[in-house]
Amino acid sequence: MSILERIVLELGPWNWWVIGLILIGLEVLAPGTVFLWFGISAILVGTLALFVDLSWQASLVIFLVLSFATLIVGRYMMSKMSSEAGDPGLNRRGSRYIGRRFVLKAPLQQGAGQLSIDDTVWRISGPDLPAGTTVTVERIDGARLVVAPVEAEAPNA
Repeated sequence: MSILERIVLELGPWNWWVIGLILIGLEVLAPGTVFLWFGISAILVGTLALFVDLSWQASLVIFLVLSFATLIVGRYMMSKMSSEAGDPGLNRRGSRYIGRRFVLKAPLQQGAGQLSIDDTVWRISGPDLPAGTTVTVERIDGARLVVAPVEAEAPNA
């Protein structure tokens, strides 16, 4: 009897736990969450085998059925949890300011100026405007925000 056969016989149902942990460990090395579901299935079979005396054939069939089921359910859950849209402005920070209104603290002269937003000073461009003017961010031009004055709202009569 070889050492491998002896280990398999002595571990009994714990073999499934060892296999499950190895598969979950492989998940770290291989992307795609495939080995995760097989590892979970192996651990479930090992847990069942601790309480019920199963032949190796029955254990293998249960593992295959559980693997298929957890793979389908896991993929469904992962697709539900992942958002296709994500955050479109994640790597374009200035895009979050498009459409927002701000008040100029310094005048916009010769088509260039600066605007403080939160804790950042942005370079801006637009028509010449005095300090205190309310502007709207229209678009982004590289690392510069393009602004326009906000039209004065007419009072309701």
